[in-house]
Amino acid sequence: MNKAFTKETDHDDELSLLPEMPTGVSNYITPAGFLALQNQLRELIAHAPVDGAISALGQTRSEIEQRIHYLQSRIESAQVVNPAVHVGNEQIFFGATVMYQDEADELHTVTIVGLDELDPANGKISWLSPVAQALLNANEGDMVEMDVPAGLEELTIMAVDYLHASS
Repeated sequence: MNKAFTKETDHDDELSLLPEMPTGVSNYITPAGFLALQNQLRELIAHAPVDGAISALGQTRSEIEQRIHYLQSRIESAQVVNPAVHVGNEQIFFGATVMYQDEADELHTVTIVGLDELDPANGKISWLSPVAQALLNANEGDMVEMDVPAGLEELTIMAVDYLHASS
């Protein structure tokens, strides 16, 4: 049957949304993110179904094997960066939690993390994102420019924190 006439499962959608690591880019991750990947891998291995059965997680063996392979490759390529080494520093590095103000005077708080830790709804953004790229290496109190479709937007860095970055 043509794939156009079949319904993809939520699991197919989930697997297709896994972030791809751009070629030549380091797989930076915080210690908390690395631990989360390891825990996910252990959980999947513990719940892997036997031949054709559906796991307790509602996934087929093939789906679980694909996710296991993905997690293993991400764990193997991970470069764990501990943001705690920057505690007390006002410069923005990987793992920083940053409060900034945009041109509309709105305050935003983001934590700069690796691709496998993305959670934009909770303020966790990739170090490769435009916002993070604008913020990285700047200092508390600096104004930085970020490319947006309408041109450049100025962001004012209000605070930099490393105490809460690894949680």
